[in-house]
Amino acid sequence: MLWVLRMLGAAVLSVSTGAAACAAGSLEAPVKATYLYKLVPFVEWPAATFASPTQPVVLCLLGGDPFGAVLDQAVRGQKIGARAIVVHRLARAEKAAGCHVLYLPAPRAPAAAEALQSAHGAPVLTVTDQADGAGGIVNFVLRDNRVRFTINSRAAAENGLTISSKLLNLALDSRAGR
Repeated sequence: MLWVLRMLGAAVLSVSTGAAACAAGSLEAPVKATYLYKLVPFVEWPAATFASPTQPVVLCLLGGDPFGAVLDQAVRGQKIGARAIVVHRLARAEKAAGCHVLYLPAPRAPAAAEALQSAHGAPVLTVTDQADGAGGIVNFVLRDNRVRFTINSRAAAENGLTISSKLLNLALDSRAGR
């Protein structure tokens, strides 16, 4: 677990030091892709969420794929404990059943709104690209050309998820009810 915290911290630092020198868009996708799977060890799902200790963590993208091969390369060979990480790209919200992490790059789109509504109360970590969260638990924001994130801890609790205090401390904002 300590190595994961170090890697997440390194991702934050690498963005902090390198993003100012590069265009924000050039690092944005790889950093977000890294965050998507590096967040997982800091989230505790209800025990009944996974059928077995080796059931993969399913990371879903809905409403577009800003990553292309970057996300696939980032998760290739990565494991969270005994769990592999698999990526599913979804065209429709109703296909989101079975996702553990649901990334919505366009959270105001109708399909995304439907997915957020159906994920409410379910053990799903929702991640958006909206500063105001638009209902997501983790929300990516750009600050000073750096990818950062906020956490809606109330939304996490409503979905039965527990967010590690270590991750909450790395967030720009982790107030309940953002």
